[in-house]
Amino acid sequence: VQLQASGGGTVQVGDSLRLSCAASGRTRSIGGMAWFRQASGKEREIVSSISWIGGTANYEASAEGRFTISRDKDKNTVYLQMNNLRPEDTAVYYCAASNLNTEYSYVETDFGSWGQGTQVTVSS
Repeated sequence: VQLQASGGGTVQVGDSLRLSCAASGRTRSIGGMAWFRQASGKEREIVSSISWIGGTANYEASAEGRFTISRDKDKNTVYLQMNNLRPEDTAVYYCAASNLNTEYSYVETDFGSWGQGTQVTVSS
């Protein structure tokens, strides 16, 4: 599966952004997708995940209530709507695809396909 992420940019505190990630190739193998982020000098962390069939979403604590993950199975695309952005949301955001279909939380090792990353910068 090949993944192409887009939608990053530089915004002000409190603004919104929507990230998109289009999958191509062996899309029938997708069981779930997720968004990760990696801030400068920090380890990569999962932000949100969604199971492809059931659409069950999970969120990291700081994203809960501000971010919404969704998927369009017809377009093989996953989205991350980010509202009320904070400076600590500044990071490179990566989308990832997993063959695993689960209604529970994913972990990083579940994901075998990765997008190229898109920079999100929130300025105060």
